[in-house]
Amino acid sequence: MKNDGVGSWPHRRRRKSAGRVALVTRDREVTYDALAERADRLADALAQRGLERGGRVAYLGENDPAFLETLFAAGLLGAVFVPLNTRLAAPEIQYALQHSGATVLVVAAELRQLAEAALAGTQVQHLVVVGTAPLPAGAEGYEEVVAGGAPEHRDVPVSRADPAIILYTSGTTGRPKGAVLSHGNLTWNSINVLVDYDVASTDVALMISPMFHVASLGMGVLPVLLKGGTVVLEQGFEAGRALALIAQHRATMISGVPTTYQLMAEHPDWHATDISSLRKLTCGGSTVPLRTIEAYEQRGLHFSQGYGMTETAPGATALMPTHTRTKIGSVGLPHFFTDVRVVDVAGEPVAPGVVGEVQIEGPNVIAEYWNTSDGAAFTEDGWFRSGDLGYRDEDGFLFIADRLKDMIISGGENIYPAEVEQLVNELEAVASVAVIGRPDERWGEVPLAVISVREGYSLTAEDVRKHLDGRLARYKIPKTIVFVQEMPRTASGKIRKATLREQFSRPVPAHDGPGSR
Repeated sequence: MKNDGVGSWPHRRRRKSAGRVALVTRDREVTYDALAERADRLADALAQRGLERGGRVAYLGENDPAFLETLFAAGLLGAVFVPLNTRLAAPEIQYALQHSGATVLVVAAELRQLAEAALAGTQVQHLVVVGTAPLPAGAEGYEEVVAGGAPEHRDVPVSRADPAIILYTSGTTGRPKGAVLSHGNLTWNSINVLVDYDVASTDVALMISPMFHVASLGMGVLPVLLKGGTVVLEQGFEAGRALALIAQHRATMISGVPTTYQLMAEHPDWHATDISSLRKLTCGGSTVPLRTIEAYEQRGLHFSQGYGMTETAPGATALMPTHTRTKIGSVGLPHFFTDVRVVDVAGEPVAPGVVGEVQIEGPNVIAEYWNTSDGAAFTEDGWFRSGDLGYRDEDGFLFIADRLKDMIISGGENIYPAEVEQLVNELEAVASVAVIGRPDERWGEVPLAVISVREGYSLTAEDVRKHLDGRLARYKIPKTIVFVQEMPRTASGKIRKATLREQFSRPVPAHDGPGSR
């Protein structure tokens, strides 16, 4: 075959697993041969609509076979897939569409109004709606589009160095950046998962996390499909239903963030549900709390934890169950085909126990951002600069100490303060603002905004939230807003966020009253 990319996977897997079930949704099963044929048909249909090699097709929707069919169809054409976070506000989606230059948008029916609100000023020429609903003017139904495509398999030359996906990750300057994941990045990350997590063709993986996050796609869906297992796609997360699905489908593997595992363990059905089929629990985003670890250990289950990011597709390290207790707090060792180092400001490796910057290298690490120059993200010798501070112990296990980029992780979602601060600063009454993460028992962290108000002005927390509502995803909007007279600053005038974290690291009441000066 000329196509060495991810788009060829359904066709390659059909040769070995034609009758096996690849995907399960609420209402149907999709076999590997059906998945391959539908990807072929969709590829032809998209080509009819002008999608060519290097073109971009975006997808806005929750977990659904159409998501993967669109990904594979794009790969068959040598085009690039752009998955969009469904929790984003219309202006954020609009920016991703504009920046990526997507000409086709596939959208779930329940999100069609959000999609329409984001289309102005973009290059989108074709809107395709998945599901049954009245179609917006000029839109087409997804099933009709697939049916109109020819079923013949096309073998377009695609190399593993070619771009496969553009995933938008919040930028430290307030604008999201499009991380370009190549076919090789996705392939090698999947191989890392197969090697380190012992994924088998008999595995049944329940996906309770959205595939528009690279963690779900890269650490769960793609490796399982590469191996020939079955993926159960769930739209949205509800703890009781997730437990029921594990029992119903005899799921052997589940991926999530600490919050999802915690909610399942706290659900009334926890002890009554048969989860004896489970073998692999993978978790990322933040460290799993000890009480959650203990709750699963009581059921005979152990976690594989890890560390990574969009730019590493996403795996960088893995902490296997055998070390959950002995290396508690660690994010583990590098994945099999990935290397991790910790260096000082001069770029020299530091001794065990010494904190430095975490840098990552390997075939799963991106080479560039889409239409964005960010040479600072890479060292001269090609290592990716994570922006995280950490240290390694004597055995080589990595521990994350802090985040240089001040990123907040809330329920597995990444929040960059600069993006929120930029919008808050638009308010005339704001003298200065700093957004930090505050520890939260359920979500890991939640955003907290510290604001000083200009003299002669007044401002309330409600004013701030109204300004942000509809312009930011709701999880990015600060849960607590605190008004202060003065910000702690360095000699050069920079806000001391470390001081603010110390001051507000404990739960504090929301200051919903007015701030004024």
